Amino acid sequence: MGSYALEGLVRSGVGNIRIVDYDKVSVSNINRQLIALGSTIGKPKVIVAKERILDINPDCNVEIFERFVHDDTLNEILDNNPDMVVDAIDSLSAKVALITFLHKKKINFISSMGAALKKDPSKIKVGNLFESTGCHLARVVKKRLRRNSIFDGVISVYSNEVVNYNFIESDEIIDGYERGRNRRIMGSLPTITGIFGLTIANYVIQNFLNKLSPQT
Repeated sequence: MGSYALEGLVRSGVGNIRIVDYDKVSVSNINRQLIALGSTIGKPKVIVAKERILDINPDCNVEIFERFVHDDTLNEILDNNPDMVVDAIDSLSAKVALITFLHKKKINFISSMGAALKKDPSKIKVGNLFESTGCHLARVVKKRLRRNSIFDGVISVYSNEVVNYNFIESDEIIDGYERGRNRRIMGSLPTITGIFGLTIANYVIQNFLNKLSPQT
């Protein structure tokens, strides 16, 4: 979702963007990530993303952090209190750590839940995470957030489409990371992940526009 959200924001004219990602482009990314091309395989995602952004808008101010998001890096990557944070993390423990930090610091954000195995775009929703249904990832994230005394105030994009998959709570992350365990890879459609990402971008854009509009 992150690459599509980024694309929507850059093409809408957002002029200051900070990208955080520890991963490199792999062959398995080609079906669903805009930055994944034959020419970019093996390159750090943050560098490829920055090059794409500047190709679209050379005047955009782009900061990149090739970091793994977790408790020990959050202060660095969220320095200066960004106007809005997009959470497109697919590692459970990192996602919960980020949401917890943002919630407690009262930084505006939107968090993406799982798009894997989903097929029906009409089931994609924007709303309160704690009111979400049908998303296994959201269910586990909510469970962990409640342990951190967070029971509301988390805007998310999720699909309430029910899929036949036995989701097991885990901290597993992508092969090749220096932290965490390996994980099973679940398939996802480029159409669904794209809609997730552009829905996130649209939410962020509307949020910015609302702040610019005169208060009545």
